[in-house]
Amino acid sequence: MTNTSDLITSLQVLGNRIPKVDLDCSEALTKLVVVRVVPDKRVVSQCVWQQSVVFAKFFLGSKSRYYAERDKRGASALASAGILTPALLSVQKLTSSDVSVLIYQAVEDALNAEQAYESFSAVERQSLINRLVKTIAHHHRAGLIQTDCYLKNFLIKENKIYTLDGDGVRQSTKLSQHKMLGNLSALLSKIDVLDLESWCSSLLFSYKAVNYLPQLNEGIIKRLVNKHRTRATSRFADQKVFRQCTDVNIMSSKNTFIAVSSHYSALVLPTTASQLDECFTQTNIIKDGNTCTVALVSIAPLRVVIKRYNVKNSWHGVSRAFRQTRASASWANAHRLSLLGLATAKPVALIETRTLGVNREAYFLTEYVDAPDTAVFFKQTTDSALRAQTVKHLVELFYRLYLLNISHGDTKASNIKVLSDGKPLLIDLDSMRQHRYDFFAKKGHARDIKRFMQNWKDTPSLYNAFVTAFKVVYVDHAPLQAAQILE
Repeated sequence: MTNTSDLITSLQVLGNRIPKVDLDCSEALTKLVVVRVVPDKRVVSQCVWQQSVVFAKFFLGSKSRYYAERDKRGASALASAGILTPALLSVQKLTSSDVSVLIYQAVEDALNAEQAYESFSAVERQSLINRLVKTIAHHHRAGLIQTDCYLKNFLIKENKIYTLDGDGVRQSTKLSQHKMLGNLSALLSKIDVLDLESWCSSLLFSYKAVNYLPQLNEGIIKRLVNKHRTRATSRFADQKVFRQCTDVNIMSSKNTFIAVSSHYSALVLPTTASQLDECFTQTNIIKDGNTCTVALVSIAPLRVVIKRYNVKNSWHGVSRAFRQTRASASWANAHRLSLLGLATAKPVALIETRTLGVNREAYFLTEYVDAPDTAVFFKQTTDSALRAQTVKHLVELFYRLYLLNISHGDTKASNIKVLSDGKPLLIDLDSMRQHRYDFFAKKGHARDIKRFMQNWKDTPSLYNAFVTAFKVVYVDHAPLQAAQILE
């Protein structure tokens, strides 16, 4: 690199490969691959140092020394407590700069806990989360709290769990039960809501075996988990994806707001109202309604669905002018579902046009999912085992939404697609809500079930199969009674 500024810019590109970085100690890091970026704050890179594979954490900005010291202090606290963590090998600085660098031992051939959780079988996942809960209990016994309690901050190798990110570790001579319960629930909020429902009792038993808390019970932990999960998803889906971040690139002007998922930043997308409107032709429109028009277009190498939200008349325009656009609601909800592990069409871009600060045209772009909707699937599929499996998957989807306090708002058959493995995928998300209050969530959920079951009123065998599956999957039958599918 010709200068420090160019180097720092290059470091902040995820996946970038940098041949060499010089350190103040006359040594160098070589073969760098950038694996994590927190813009203008921190970069993590796998590299080679003194002929060994290591991970280097670069701390940027005016407070780089402060954050590097905090990371070092947290790593030292973990090691002193006998908790497995990658060894801190050296503390350095970039040549001729204030960028602090911490060099950590690499735990090779390891998976982070998020990767392991997603790839393991159900039995392996339960074992993994039990061990993670015990690890957190050991943290608490040692007076430590991991404030950044994400699955990615734990490495799994040969049944051993390593805690990462010393920067997030805080030490206290006496932790309150409130803090320990909150920290445990933060971890549990990162696992699938159905897994937590099934495993909660055994997970709490595992925690108590290491660190007994009198107030720890299922009711309290589930309430705290829901609070953490709702707060985290709202922070991500309602705020983060509307500003520049690792996941989203933003281009904004007085008259236009454009958000593009980083994964699609190399695509040449239409971004003006005129360019987008030209994409709608008589041959590619798949839905032409009063309030929205949907077209399927090719934007190499993808097939993309463009949904344009129309203004029906002057009164409709006035009523929508200062509210969140339905396109932005769909954008937020697509990211919300993805974060929660629920399948939906991948969001590509959000484009909004404004006149004198007033919302006008709005467009939402997603990847096209080539799969039948539920009505078409059940008409075309004769395999009884696949049909039964799909019924179960659909009911489990509804139960997940129920536990997450999410109502979809329009669960007609065409808004739920069925993938090749029989698992469902939700689309048409502009009416979806994640409710803060249980009362509204339950009312919305009852409406969702009721609308969904109307799809099968003329097919008694399928209707009855769904009723049976709902009775089996739902522990509490009150939602089914509210939806009037059970007495």
